[in-house]
Amino acid sequence: MGRIGILLPFLAVASASAQRPPVADAHQHLLSPAIAQLLGVPAASASGPDASDLIALLDSAHIQRAVLLSVAYMYGSPRRTVVDEYAKVRAENDWTAAQAALYPERLVALCSFNPLKPYALEEVDRCAADARLHRGIKLHFGNSDVQLDNPEHVRLLQRVFQAANEHGMAIVVHMRASIDRQRPYGPAEAHTFLEQVLPYAPDVPVQVAHFAGAGPGYNDPAADSVMAVLAEAVERHDPATAHLWFDVASLADLTISSQQAALLVERIRRVGVERVLYGSDAAFGNNLRPREGWEAFSRLPLTDLELTTIAGNLPPYFQ
Repeated sequence: MGRIGILLPFLAVASASAQRPPVADAHQHLLSPAIAQLLGVPAASASGPDASDLIALLDSAHIQRAVLLSVAYMYGSPRRTVVDEYAKVRAENDWTAAQAALYPERLVALCSFNPLKPYALEEVDRCAADARLHRGIKLHFGNSDVQLDNPEHVRLLQRVFQAANEHGMAIVVHMRASIDRQRPYGPAEAHTFLEQVLPYAPDVPVQVAHFAGAGPGYNDPAADSVMAVLAEAVERHDPATAHLWFDVASLADLTISSQQAALLVERIRRVGVERVLYGSDAAFGNNLRPREGWEAFSRLPLTDLELTTIAGNLPPYFQ
């Protein structure tokens, strides 16, 4: 049975209501030519896609807006030694900002960096002062090798969360610890995030990417165990979750089984559909594009009302 065949046991033809497009794609990336070269992307791809290509994809999906999450954090990966690292981080953030500025009614940009680096607070302040980047920051715990069981890492995260909060900047966080390095990731790390990190950003939206996983698909028991803790905190109205959002970028892909789909829907309902954001992730490689991603997500066993609510959710940083 092929990948699409895996979906057949639980997917039905989506109704017209379920097919209403989302107002925004809350998880998108573009790669600058410099980052493409760093990652070894083939030369033919090094000049794109850019903002105009993304706009065409959004138009195809009838999606009005998208957030560009800078990938400048890639320069700060401990796997790399980068000459003039901070200068390259600034340049990538500025490139992302410039791309979003080409379509100011459609795109917004969030800056990024490794939160463990000495320049982290400086970059928060710099981005906050830039009208193109002041809306928020993107942190990638896996790429930056942030470990929530490391007290020094937690201390550094607290400083970054506090600085973002003071500037009124939203935070989009890829919580999933490094899979390649097999870093600990489960309920203990979820509690650390809830109890020791989130309270340092009490006034701004915090968006947990990929439902605390990495995608594609929803086949990561460790990430689901983190989501279980976060969902329980939402259900008991933990004050730390007052401004917590969750995006579903790349989770409903063509490999998802009926059991995984049911578990994803359970988690969505526990956190509440009013907190769930549609996202499709970077339009590269095997990632589903915005239209195809929404079509796949619409086939989850959610009600039409639940899908309509999710489609209409717009995170505050778009305002």
